[in-house]
Amino acid sequence: MLAPPFAPRSALAANPAASRGRLLSEPESPTRTAFQRDRDRIVHSTAFRRLAHKTQVFVHHEGDHFRTRLTHTIEVAELARALARAFALDEDLTEAVALGHDLGHTPFGHAGEDALDACLAEQGGFDHNSHGLRLVTELERHYAEFDGLNLSWETLDGLVKHNGPLIEAGGQPAPRWRARGLPEAIVAYDARHGLSLAEHPALEAQAAALADDIAYNAHDIDDGLRAGLFTLRDLAGVPYVARLIAEIEARYPGLEDSREIHELSRRIITRFMEDAIASTAARLKADGIETAQAARQAGRPMFAFSEAIAAAEREIKAFLFASMYRHPQVNRMRVEADRIVRALFAAYVRQPCEMPAFWAERAGRIGPERASADYVAGMTDRFALGEYRRLFDPKARLS
Repeated sequence: MLAPPFAPRSALAANPAASRGRLLSEPESPTRTAFQRDRDRIVHSTAFRRLAHKTQVFVHHEGDHFRTRLTHTIEVAELARALARAFALDEDLTEAVALGHDLGHTPFGHAGEDALDACLAEQGGFDHNSHGLRLVTELERHYAEFDGLNLSWETLDGLVKHNGPLIEAGGQPAPRWRARGLPEAIVAYDARHGLSLAEHPALEAQAAALADDIAYNAHDIDDGLRAGLFTLRDLAGVPYVARLIAEIEARYPGLEDSREIHELSRRIITRFMEDAIASTAARLKADGIETAQAARQAGRPMFAFSEAIAAAEREIKAFLFASMYRHPQVNRMRVEADRIVRALFAAYVRQPCEMPAFWAERAGRIGPERASADYVAGMTDRFALGEYRRLFDPKARLS
């Protein structure tokens, strides 16, 4: 049999041979490290396949060339591996976290998540990150010996905390969770397989989180331009982007729009990636971080942008929020998506028998609200719309 490369390439890297293990012990693979196995299980999961038909910003019928959750995820994984490679980290763990970071998203993007969160207000709300944890630890049902994917501790840790610790040094929840408390699913799993919620995740997970930001910045500008929600001229109000456009037009005068849009996207990615690598190297040196565990306990993320690029990112996000995420065309979709998700949830709560037998039986065990939310969250955009037509309006469409 082949001997997998168990030794990490850097003292900063997570070591699969020293993994904290899986909730349920399994024999090690003779051909794959623990993290390679995790990546493969995520790729072969039902939740991962469904990302192909889940909204990023535009719903499936609005065009074949816009990003979906799956294409976004693939872009994040590619960028995350490049960041990990720059510091000789474990690329397989990085890729596993990147590929799994959006598994818990609902149909219709954040509109669907907001709707389910409101529907579950009295049951603790809905959060795509904690739902993703439930998918990989409970709801995926493929393996003979366990529910979920039985991923290694490091991958689960990265999926739960890729955006940072969930508990502050004093023991209180991080600001995002201060009002309502940590999601029940995370608290429950932490009690069984402690996830060190007060520590930063491994550098591999931090790389995946920063890659997520870079991918959003570049591809939402690309999709927004191609959809006609705004123009290259509109982007002149974003100083950093305006400078890149001027650079492109000076070098390639008269360039057709489709090529100029791509040149802009690739420059944003390149500049942000180069800055992230340089800034992260500076942080590691300044904080004297030489081991993987030291990075977890550093008190701040090591993967980060410089102040200049962080400011540019804020400019880009502010522009996209006003010009894309709150564009009337996108808002119409959000309103319709909210109505559809709420209607489906209410219908299944009233009559769990409208769900497949597994979900109807589950409603009797854990309550119709949570079971209905789990079922709706797993839907693709087109399946959710098909269910809405079946139950309410055969002529309904999302526009």
